[in-house]
Amino acid sequence: QEPLVESGGGLVEAGGSLRLSCATSGRASTSFITGWFRQAPGKEREGVSCISSNGRITTYADSVKGRFTISRDNDKNMVYLQMSSLKPEDTAVYYCAAPPNCLYYSNYVGNDRSWGQGTQVTVSS
Repeated sequence: QEPLVESGGGLVEAGGSLRLSCATSGRASTSFITGWFRQAPGKEREGVSCISSNGRITTYADSVKGRFTISRDNDKNMVYLQMSSLKPEDTAVYYCAAPPNCLYYSNYVGNDRSWGQGTQVTVSS
């Protein structure tokens, strides 16, 4: 399966907002669990948020709760991550992928085809 395609990153000042997009149309099925992950320089990749295939169940890392919102539009084959009140520590490359569940999504490793190029988010102080 082809990796998902991320977009929407950029440079923003602290306190600002960005919306990331994840295109899922490369997959055979567009209705599957989707997670957002990020990797900062020198750090391991971490789970940020996860959404069920029908969009009814969402989960967030404690560090982004109340600031980030994940959503999906299966008709458009898209998953979004709305990021608000951004902090310099949110600076990272953000990836979307398809973990098997949201309960343990933060531990998802996948394989070489599970991860796309990512999109860079830089938050200046």
